[in-house]
Amino acid sequence: MKITEHIANANGKTLFSFELLPPIKGQSIQGIYNAIDPLMELKPPFIDVTSLREDHVYKEHENGLLEKLITRKRPGTVAVCAAIMNKYKVDAVPHLICGGFTKEETEYALIDLQFLGIDNVLVLRGDARKAEPGFVPTPGGHAYATDLLQQVMNMNNGMYLLDTGPTSYKTDFCVGVAGYPEKHFEAPNLKTDFKYLKQKVDMGANFIVTQMFFDNQKYIEFVNNCRANGITVPIIPGLKPITVSKQLISLSKIFHIDIPEALSEAITDCKSEKDVKEVGIQWMIQQCKELVEFGVPVLHFYTMGNPEPTKRIAQAVF
Repeated sequence: MKITEHIANANGKTLFSFELLPPIKGQSIQGIYNAIDPLMELKPPFIDVTSLREDHVYKEHENGLLEKLITRKRPGTVAVCAAIMNKYKVDAVPHLICGGFTKEETEYALIDLQFLGIDNVLVLRGDARKAEPGFVPTPGGHAYATDLLQQVMNMNNGMYLLDTGPTSYKTDFCVGVAGYPEKHFEAPNLKTDFKYLKQKVDMGANFIVTQMFFDNQKYIEFVNNCRANGITVPIIPGLKPITVSKQLISLSKIFHIDIPEALSEAITDCKSEKDVKEVGIQWMIQQCKELVEFGVPVLHFYTMGNPEPTKRIAQAVF
């Protein structure tokens, strides 16, 4: 079922969903199941599965020369989605990213997803490689999320890469895109950021999932600005509780978000990491209750493979 259908069928009730990472290369799928099992009592209608781009490693040979090799730390997004749907009978939402994939590889992935009966995809540009200062497109791949979105829209209209015109073999993906309540860090200003988000919706994006945030007012302002700019699709808030003190710095640095002063001070005043985790969970519970009151369609959690904090929060809210 499509995300938009899940939301419509909820008749205004806020749904619960979460995102997880594929297992590290060589690990068993059981690690994924262990991260999902504790959350299934909350009846998520869908589960997101991330996709990470390739990275480079250097292998030193006996002659001292270095060989540059491509590696993927967490492969298998499509396979993980298939396993989740088979075991739990819920919809899986794979992430499609530009980095690390050619247009042909993306087309093959979309064909596989259609064969598996997967109705939804989340289209993202993806991150830069760790050793690179900025995003570098893969040769033969897409440079921007709008280009990747266009490829999905083309396939929904029966247009494949090597065909000269539309065919009868149309996909029917419900497509999500990313939104940034605090502005994408590469956008020069909020107005420009909205311009590109509006472009994606006009191209056919069906829903928006936001970057994490810790100040609900920023999300509310983001939603109001979207509506004022003619963006009417569902806007799903992305959420993650702070569970260790080092995240005060790492989350801000990696995701380019602000931590409210009250939350920052409360965590700084904690005597132990156990106290930090409790502060983060209680802050997120209050956030979620306010968001439900605001009328958000879904509370979507970034679990990072750790289901326990999310379960506690959701049990307190739903």
